[in-house]
Amino acid sequence: MTNLGLVLSGGGARGAAHIGALKAFKEVGISPTHISGTSVGAIVGALYAAGIPWAEILRFFKSTSIFHAKRFAFNKPGFLDTEKFYDDLKVLLPADNFDALKKPLFITATNIITGKLKIFSKGQLIKPVIASASFPGVFTPTEINGSHYIDGGILNNFPVEPLQKNCDKIIGVYINSIKKVSIKDLKYSYSVADRALKIRAEADSVAKFEMCDLVIAPKNLGEFGVFGLNNTDVIFEMGYNATIKAIKENINDFKN
Repeated sequence: MTNLGLVLSGGGARGAAHIGALKAFKEVGISPTHISGTSVGAIVGALYAAGIPWAEILRFFKSTSIFHAKRFAFNKPGFLDTEKFYDDLKVLLPADNFDALKKPLFITATNIITGKLKIFSKGQLIKPVIASASFPGVFTPTEINGSHYIDGGILNNFPVEPLQKNCDKIIGVYINSIKKVSIKDLKYSYSVADRALKIRAEADSVAKFEMCDLVIAPKNLGEFGVFGLNNTDVIFEMGYNATIKAIKENINDFKN
């Protein structure tokens, strides 16, 4: 096998599961050669493509305060200013360029004006990573070369497509399963509308599972909120355990 692709979905704070998957890959000797990610998957994917060990990525994930007052936006459309996350990533990605990465990386973001998906794979790195993770309404849009971008998961939360022409096999890690609810939980019109949008987003992603040779989707991750930062270790272990289980059943297919 020549090239092994890894696609990392969005999912907010559930992104710790991606890091758990990276730990599992390291332990069993699986080394993806190409990475594609969106939202938190773009952040984890960029750090991994830069050669940063999973333990350091986890430390970064746990130590970076998202809702700190210093990040509040003023006179911008959003609560948190995406520009104020640049320095955090610059510490780990000092070259700020796709060419400096050790593995090819593809990041998706949504152009908020044209409504079209943009796939970044060259040039400046940090701004596309931030843009891809800019959840609408919470984070301000990110300006890149005169255009403004938000969360790539809006249009493609499981970006397997960039890997298809470059990879012999593809592993997907999907962390954005929807929470189990009952009709009693849908008390208001906005909760029904929100549920409908989440169902559609998941359906779009799940439909692309067949493009992968293996999909790792830890069970019950939907019980954790996308902004809940108090369960990082639990989610990390869920990602690790699900990956170990899946790999043990398919190890011979993905050994480099």
